[in-house]
Amino acid sequence: MPAPSAATHPTRVLVTGVRGKTGSPLAELLAARAGVEVLGGSGDPATVTAAGVRPTAFSWDDPAGWRGAVQGVDAVYLVRPDRPDTPELVGALLDQVPPRAHVVLLSEQAADDPDPDGWAVRVERAVEVSGHSWTVLRPSWFMQVFTDPRFYRDLLAGGGELPFPDGGAAIAWIDARDIAAVAERALLEPGHSGRVHELTGPEALTLPRTAELLSGVAGGPVVHREVTVEEALTGTEGFDRDLLALTYDRVRRGSFTPVAGTVEQVTGRPARTLAAFLAEVGSTERPAAVPIRNTAETPVT
Repeated sequence: MPAPSAATHPTRVLVTGVRGKTGSPLAELLAARAGVEVLGGSGDPATVTAAGVRPTAFSWDDPAGWRGAVQGVDAVYLVRPDRPDTPELVGALLDQVPPRAHVVLLSEQAADDPDPDGWAVRVERAVEVSGHSWTVLRPSWFMQVFTDPRFYRDLLAGGGELPFPDGGAAIAWIDARDIAAVAERALLEPGHSGRVHELTGPEALTLPRTAELLSGVAGGPVVHREVTVEEALTGTEGFDRDLLALTYDRVRRGSFTPVAGTVEQVTGRPARTLAAFLAEVGSTERPAAVPIRNTAETPVT
């Protein structure tokens, strides 16, 4: 696995989805490392403005541009696109990545539940059989769904309802910055090759308890409302609808309930709690503007 070395060439890392929930904090962490050159992959490189990050044209819709994006890289952070042909796309991309490069894939918690041959597992398998050293990250639902206007934020400004088809199950919410912290180490440090890291926050919370915590920063009480999966899927269609339906089914099955201590094991510090995350949000934003629907990235990631 690559390690920064000023004596040789810098370790070159391509971060796909560099402006996403995990890509952005990861690029910042990598840029702060001595001897690391960070390539920020984006379909619109002009929007990549983070300090120390080199804008790099990368789009899943433009295979002709992949070779230029991966040229000379020592490691790749791979944010999977949510589309039916992703397993094939990932395999085709990795065929062009230098053989020495280590690949870290952003997947999802318990990706093989309930179908060990499902879409998410086939994406992982495309990485595992690519011939590269690899690490798979399997995170639970991001806390950032509560600070994203595309998801739940605007529903909760000033208080209100948190509609969610949870079926009574709990979710071990995780801060995307904790995922990024694990990814940084998996990309640059030894000991992660061939490993699957399940990543969660330090506790699993029911949706009513989640709503209680949200009330503290939403400018009014927030109440969880159980809805059907069909209600939650309103406005979606095609592959997105199928993927989201499976995600909600997995929530109700308890797939996102188990708590893993991997963040602390890898980084040396505990994962952030949802309470701490919300307290930080509440100290930097007006309550009426405090965000909350889902991951990076995907409905869970």
